Amino acid sequence: MLDWLTGELPDDALVGFDLSTSLAFADRGAFFPGLEESPASARELWALVDRVCEEEAHLSVASFVDHAEFSRHFRRQGGREGDLFGGGRGRFRATEHAQAAQGCKPYSNFNLVGAAQVGKSSLTGMRLLHRLPPRLPVWPIDPLPTSGPAVVEIYTTLAALEAGRSASRSKMRSHEELNCALDALGSAAVPGTGSIEDHASDALLTAAWLRRAAFRPHLWQPAGLTGSIARTEGWTFGAP
Repeated sequence: MLDWLTGELPDDALVGFDLSTSLAFADRGAFFPGLEESPASARELWALVDRVCEEEAHLSVASFVDHAEFSRHFRRQGGREGDLFGGGRGRFRATEHAQAAQGCKPYSNFNLVGAAQVGKSSLTGMRLLHRLPPRLPVWPIDPLPTSGPAVVEIYTTLAALEAGRSASRSKMRSHEELNCALDALGSAAVPGTGSIEDHASDALLTAAWLRRAAFRPHLWQPAGLTGSIARTEGWTFGAP
């Protein structure tokens, strides 16, 4: 994926990553409160994760989540909850609170347990984002360019909501369900019948949604997005 992004990506591409581009910061004024090494921005966080895990192949992040200090902030497999995790569902970014207001059920990126969690893929994604060239900015951590490709964080449920599905029924596991949703977005049907993996249907529907949503100015100016949040926490494209 990194090779494709840095080598073959079309100039007019809008790339959506179904992961979180950062961790919660605004709620406590730091990614890792009390830690002197805690980064001050999302890009510094990416660099930190990559540096701690530099010996790991395939952009893996085991060294980070098992680190003596950083692991204190995460909930990990085997009932291992760090003493600084905070309890409950964990810490949330401003954009995740905005998602919840739409009826979605986001997970804390400090939670690394369960099938619905995105913490692990988000940390791995940060290593990838750290390697992207300047010609491929990551909105809103980087300003949106007037031309050329860009990367955004996506939440596939937002695309499903626009296609007329509810948050609880966002997953589509048949071609018939997917094509009905695609039709609601004015997109062509996908050939085939019967079952389809929900990962594939998520990707197809969200790509169709991005083609439309990218041209809506208000989606690039969400109400809760401040300069500080953009620099530290980032934002999910399409969240209000």
